Amino acid sequence: MTALLDLLGVEVPILQAPMTYIANADLAAAVSNAGGLGVIETASPGGRADLARVRDLTDRPVAANVALAMMRDPAIVEVVHAAGIRVVTTSAGDPALFTARFHDAGMTVLHVVGSMRMASKAVDAGVDGLIVEGVEGGGFKHPLGASTMVLLPLVASAVDVPIVSAGGICDGRSMAAALVLGAQAVQMGTRMLASAESPVHAGFKQAIVDADEMGTILVSIPGRPTMRVIRTEVATQAAASGESPVGLERVHELYFGGDMEASLANTGQVAGRIDRVRPVADIIDEMWRDCRQVLVDAAKLAT
Repeated sequence: MTALLDLLGVEVPILQAPMTYIANADLAAAVSNAGGLGVIETASPGGRADLARVRDLTDRPVAANVALAMMRDPAIVEVVHAAGIRVVTTSAGDPALFTARFHDAGMTVLHVVGSMRMASKAVDAGVDGLIVEGVEGGGFKHPLGASTMVLLPLVASAVDVPIVSAGGICDGRSMAAALVLGAQAVQMGTRMLASAESPVHAGFKQAIVDADEMGTILVSIPGRPTMRVIRTEVATQAAASGESPVGLERVHELYFGGDMEASLANTGQVAGRIDRVRPVADIIDEMWRDCRQVLVDAAKLAT
């Protein structure tokens, strides 16, 4: 199996999740400058523009995410390649759509999966690695999806490509658990949302800090993907009725205006373990240091 750090060209096996409208050049550069791999979303025009802008902020590797359900134009391959991006994560769609094109352009491809079936399909499509995300992660989810604790070792036992674990990870202890269960790296979204460099409103960050372990909810509305979101009055109404009193078109008011009832806020269960907003560099440095110590301490239990 190819070592993932060699594929990604990074020092620390930590990736930042590609949150639409949020995963911009500033956040990605902060992650990459701290030794991890920052990821820029390409679903929005601002994200695509930031593929070029990020080079003013870091000379370290940065990845791009292509959400396949929203980005089906093959021109995106040239857009990413022209920006000097060498690692691409794909999600929310058929991995066979662009994997060969990205490979032809000299790029490494990791695909996000939430089930064993999706993992097998991605491997068959020729991806270089998988991002295995449990149902506790924020954003689009299958309502019957398995948790990271179940899904990660299942996939790891069946595939021969490097794995990044996502969903439920925010610190050294949870990172160490992911590595023991078969991952070579981890990806974090909610922890990076509540970072100093995250562009979202301070009110959204505080809502994450204030959340407990039951502070998120799965919302399934006909015609829309199931999403894990932070538990607000709007989200609770939507989950109970199957109808949302607000649309996703007002998500900017939530993300950047701080109105937590304006839309639904994709947030993982791990919000219940995040107790303060911190700089990205501090999060990554402490997490990687603590992860290694946890693994050393755990090894002593087996002697």
